[in-house]
Amino acid sequence: EGLQRIKAIGGTAIAIRADISDPDYDKAKIVKQIEDAFGRSPDILVHSAAAPREWGTDWRTPFAETPFDMFIAGVKTNVWGGWDMSKAVIPGMREKGAGWIVFISSQQAAPRPHPESGSGYGMGGASIYGGTKAFIDRVVTGAASELYQDNIAVNSLAPTGAVSTPLSRSVGVSAEGTEPMETFVEATLALCCAEPKSLTSRVVHTLPLLAELNRPVYTIDGKQLFDRWQAGNEDPRKEIKNYLAAYGH
Repeated sequence: EGLQRIKAIGGTAIAIRADISDPDYDKAKIVKQIEDAFGRSPDILVHSAAAPREWGTDWRTPFAETPFDMFIAGVKTNVWGGWDMSKAVIPGMREKGAGWIVFISSQQAAPRPHPESGSGYGMGGASIYGGTKAFIDRVVTGAASELYQDNIAVNSLAPTGAVSTPLSRSVGVSAEGTEPMETFVEATLALCCAEPKSLTSRVVHTLPLLAELNRPVYTIDGKQLFDRWQAGNEDPRKEIKNYLAAYGH
């Protein structure tokens, strides 16, 4: 369906099936397929994968009952999958003299300072999911520092509200969500289009980022402004400070 929607608006895309959580799978094979299809290596990578077990029947598995294989699956997919893919695309980015890497994080990365809330959180403690997302947030700042001189931006982006997707609806997010897909996509594009050294090592949420950049939000096909949310709208969520605000993020 995604490929059909891209083609319908005049774009070109391919789908590649691969298990990015497999540490033995050579991610350079994915880059080679992209080069064969488009005649060039990718200069943008958006890592949005999440370990499937976290979202299946045991997505609320408590901290005290979490099995080792579930812990490892979360780390391999959520963290190492994107890390290993980054390693595969960085050589081409260096050759071109620019690149953009975005890891999709989550509000669940933030600490839980009020333990008395207990299971009142929709995802329980979310120790694996939130823990791996916090892991990602720290990784991108380290990678951004190392890749700064290569003109490669590395950022972490989390939605400000719940975005409705087939996966998120399976754990109770409404069909409408609390943040439109359009703002999430626009914020991702913003991180993939800016001059790399001007917007890097950021751990940000979508709506505050769009407001900061005063960036207009377009419909998914890019043909017209999206009428439900623009940077100038009176939405208090665009003032939200994330858990790393004290460190300048």
